[in-house]
Amino acid sequence: MTTGSLWRNIWQLSWPMLLIMIFNFFVGFVDVYVAGFISPEVQAAVGFVSLLYFFVIIIANAISIGTVALVSRAIGGGDFARALDVARQSLIFGCLVAAVLTLVGIFLSREIVAATGFPEKIREIAETLLRIFSIALGANYLLIISSSLFRASGDVLYPLFTMFIVSAVNILGAFVLVFGWFLFPRLGYAGIGVATAVSVTLGMGINLVLFSRSRWRSIYNGSWVLSFETMKKIVDIGWPAAMLQIAWNAGTIILYNFLGRLGEESITAMAAISNGLRIEALIFLPAFALNMSASVLIGQNLGAANPERAERVVWRIAAAGVVTLSALALAVFLRAEAFAALVAKDPAVLAETTHYLRINMIAQPFIALSLALSGGLHGAGDTRGTMWVIIIAMWLIRLPITYGLAFPLGFGATGVWWAMVISVVCQSFLMAGRFHSGKWKHLKLE
Repeated sequence: MTTGSLWRNIWQLSWPMLLIMIFNFFVGFVDVYVAGFISPEVQAAVGFVSLLYFFVIIIANAISIGTVALVSRAIGGGDFARALDVARQSLIFGCLVAAVLTLVGIFLSREIVAATGFPEKIREIAETLLRIFSIALGANYLLIISSSLFRASGDVLYPLFTMFIVSAVNILGAFVLVFGWFLFPRLGYAGIGVATAVSVTLGMGINLVLFSRSRWRSIYNGSWVLSFETMKKIVDIGWPAAMLQIAWNAGTIILYNFLGRLGEESITAMAAISNGLRIEALIFLPAFALNMSASVLIGQNLGAANPERAERVVWRIAAAGVVTLSALALAVFLRAEAFAALVAKDPAVLAETTHYLRINMIAQPFIALSLALSGGLHGAGDTRGTMWVIIIAMWLIRLPITYGLAFPLGFGATGVWWAMVISVVCQSFLMAGRFHSGKWKHLKLE
């Protein structure tokens, strides 16, 4: 990934990553879809536990970001022995963190669900699902981190194969175990959790086997003694990425709180943003795939002592993202009501969802630019820069403008939608400024 055509390198990494993102999307969608066949209570509990699980997985994602930055740079510099050392420490680190969180999830599930203030009538469902998901937490951590190792080395076809199996087993398993098809027992809502646990455990096993059939085959032969120095480097790069996700999601919760204060308009507005985000999630998939590709390509080219090529490839990834999301956004903008009708049936919610989509489609090119450049900065190890950009965009721009437009100025939900667009535009310019400054070229990760 450090020589030859830049566009070829981008394509080689991006199309498998896009398919992986699509597989992940459908897994989450099917879990909620199947839950809807059981009862609204189960559907609500699945959504709630998925949100809790996302916060737990943030740490695994942070470890994987630190791992990609260190491993891709080592591989780009031709130091595969160092890449192996970082890989072992990342896997150990993930196991230790997952072990602690698994115990917390299993033994304190009742307290965790109660502390969130979740309705009494569905607490038992949420507790059961949380325990099942917690049992599979270690496997999921190893699946995420091992996939990041393949990605960092440019071997993206391996995690693509794994995620195809994981998604197929999860989707089919959800139907089979919930409704008791064929010779399988009918587990009801617990089947959703069991299907996820089985699929991620299988995925972990596949990746561990694929290690022995790839350039990573030597990973099992070296030392597995803890190296606090290497773990510290992973943490130094990863913790800002975790804080970034926490800051963004906490800000989104406050945004929902603002919408909940709009009086008679609140329920319609909250339903509209939930529907709109589902549609946007599909549009974002190419941008997230390009984000991950940027992380690997910039890391490997920095490792090869070629920062100019690293910079060129990320700007090209950003251009590809802007063009792709602009085209998708234009299609949704022109057919906003038709897209809204896929998820909204109530006339008022349909109208507000359409309104949300038409306004927020303006932001899509800026989102693509921000995601591509943040991926490049993460790959270079400049996670603190992206953290501050997101915190500023969410907490100093989006939330104050949202409050001002929605309440004192009286624009209601429309003001919230425009505040989202304004903050994304500001965020993209801040991210572009951070990347253009070139400070990431001089970061010493070792």
